[in-house]
Amino acid sequence: MGVRHSLWVILAVAWLCFRAQVLHSQEDLVCNSSDSNALLDLMSNFGSPIDGWGLDGYANNCCDWLGVVCNSSSSLGLSDGPSSSGRVVELVLASKNLAGNLSDSIGKLDQLRFLNLSHNLLKSTLPESLLHLPHLQVLDLSYNEFSGAVPKSASLPSLRAFDISENSFSGSLPAWICANSPHIQVLNLAVNSFSDVIPPGLGNCSSLQNLSLATNSLMGAISEDIFTLGRLVQLSLEENSFSGPLGSGIGNLTELVRLDISTNRFSGSLPDVFQNMKKLQYFIAQTNSFGGSIPSSLSNSPSLTFLNLRNNSLTGMIVLNCSAMSSLVSLDLGSNNFSGPVPEDLPNCQQLRTVNLARSKFTTPIPRSFKNFSSLVYLSISNSSLSNISSALEILQHCNNLTVLVLTLNYFDEELPSDVSLSFPKLEVLVMAKSRLKGSMPQWVRGCTRLQLLDLSWNSLGGTIPPWIGDFQSLFYLDLSENSFVGEIPKEITGLPALIHRNMSILEPSLDFPLFWKRTKQSGVLQYKQLTSLPRLVDLGGNSLNGSIWPEFENLKNVHILVLSNNFLSGSIPDSLSEMTSLETLNLSYNNLSGSIPSSLARLNFLSRFSVAYNNLSGPVPSGGQFLTFPYSSFIGNNLCGGRAPPCPTSPGPTNQSENHSGSADHAMSDINLGMTIGLAFGMAIGIALGTTRTVKRAPLRCASFCPVEAPVSRPVPFSKKKRHLECSPPSRASAGNCTKLRLSPRGSKANC
Repeated sequence: MGVRHSLWVILAVAWLCFRAQVLHSQEDLVCNSSDSNALLDLMSNFGSPIDGWGLDGYANNCCDWLGVVCNSSSSLGLSDGPSSSGRVVELVLASKNLAGNLSDSIGKLDQLRFLNLSHNLLKSTLPESLLHLPHLQVLDLSYNEFSGAVPKSASLPSLRAFDISENSFSGSLPAWICANSPHIQVLNLAVNSFSDVIPPGLGNCSSLQNLSLATNSLMGAISEDIFTLGRLVQLSLEENSFSGPLGSGIGNLTELVRLDISTNRFSGSLPDVFQNMKKLQYFIAQTNSFGGSIPSSLSNSPSLTFLNLRNNSLTGMIVLNCSAMSSLVSLDLGSNNFSGPVPEDLPNCQQLRTVNLARSKFTTPIPRSFKNFSSLVYLSISNSSLSNISSALEILQHCNNLTVLVLTLNYFDEELPSDVSLSFPKLEVLVMAKSRLKGSMPQWVRGCTRLQLLDLSWNSLGGTIPPWIGDFQSLFYLDLSENSFVGEIPKEITGLPALIHRNMSILEPSLDFPLFWKRTKQSGVLQYKQLTSLPRLVDLGGNSLNGSIWPEFENLKNVHILVLSNNFLSGSIPDSLSEMTSLETLNLSYNNLSGSIPSSLARLNFLSRFSVAYNNLSGPVPSGGQFLTFPYSSFIGNNLCGGRAPPCPTSPGPTNQSENHSGSADHAMSDINLGMTIGLAFGMAIGIALGTTRTVKRAPLRCASFCPVEAPVSRPVPFSKKKRHLECSPPSRASAGNCTKLRLSPRGSKANC
């Protein structure tokens, strides 16, 4: 259950309790004139009228207006009017595209209990009168554009829930709200710009159950006040700059169900106090600097269902008591400094579905006990010094529910087994990249009929690409780049259903961990939380494929990225590629293509990256559409003219072509860097590398994507159609974030990161 969902559960309960008190039928109530005037003044500051609000005809009664709920004066204990007098007790105008400011007149609605103006475009500062409503129980201003500091004079004695998340509030955290709101249960200040240390005062919110300070600029240690909030159920402190050790006082929060302290600067060892937290189900501490080992009280927790310690500096062997951890469903220990054997006890965690042990230094192969790992659905154990891929696959095939398997950066120079008896009937994602695996396309993959994503890039696989590659009904991401495949592109690829039909549903493996698609420096890093968010891709670049480009590629109307570069393809560019209407990237560079660029490609309205560099093309560059935006490097190495290429001749005669074939790498691809990588792993620091750009003449060198930050490289590379490879060795933690000393070497050697 997510934080936002839980917040709304508590808000809904508060709202229902309040609504239960509204017993008088609104049909009999006449709106109090003071409330009516306050609402009209409120609307006048929104910039546009609210449907159904006004003074004409039936709309004269504000108790009938959209989003307004009234209660009778008598039921509220008031004697300022007749029993039919209605007072506004609820105002709900969420998601109405309201813009403008919130006026001071809101403070005149002195009987207001419930106010929800969330998901609008309201801005400026909060009026002080809003924070002096004596009966207000629920205030939700989330997802707006409010800014400035929260007024310190707040006095809301009846408040139960206060949500101002997803705005631009700044200054010190408004802990003073607790001084005059002792009954508050929900305090959500997440996703703002609050800064500095947590000021004293939160301890006064003794009834608080849900506290979210996530995604601000808070720093220093966790306030000791927080450790006194004995009723806390959820505590969200992620994405700040908190530092120092996690105090042992965290163990005082015995009612806590969810604790998220991820993406901060905490250090030291995790305190061994989790035995007191008998209700804790979610502990998320990824992306900090915790060291030492996993505390015993955490590795023996019977209540824990989700444990995420990814991207820290934890050391030693992974020791978990699966007999005790009977509720554990998700385990993410990737990107630490663990060593020793692969933990054999994991199959005894009978509910465990998702496991990330990536970037460890294991001294043993995958243990045979994993044959009994029947609950396992998702496994990433990439970049972990593993060997004996034949044994690993033979063992893992017995995991009957295995859906996602990531083994990248292991088993270097081993032979990829082709044993047809291997069976992974439920596999949807298979990633075995960057391992220099030998052999051919394994026959057992054909039996993985549910595959949606297949990545065997940056290996040494040879032979032809088999025609059965087109049999997968759900395959939408195919990356076989940077191998040694030969022969023609199998025409069957052009019949992949998931790349043809836009409305075809892709089965989501329900991962607990995000997927990453890393690009080079020019285009930044994109993060995808779901498999279905990944771009539809066919990448066959960097092989030795020959023959022509099939006109039937026009069928793939759902493909976003098509890369056929660095092969030996010949013939013309099919005019029918213009029917690939979803295409965003088309890379046909470094082939032997001839003829002209079809003018119909100008109809590809989403095309943002394009290269036909270094072919045998001639004639004019299409002059319309996206072609007006492509740099000269997209066309260099041909006899093209017009557009960003040299001007076309105005009189008959041979085209004057004077392109320099010894230019820098910037001339080839620096303006349109088509080196793309996909990482499928469990943390930002361990993107799993998939590449598309071959390290040949003028193509920019790129570091493998498991380097956390890609360094720009621009220097000439000697051209050769003979295959050469650029590879990166895993970065050390000391140098994480930097890729340096790239060098091109003969196949088999490495460029260090």
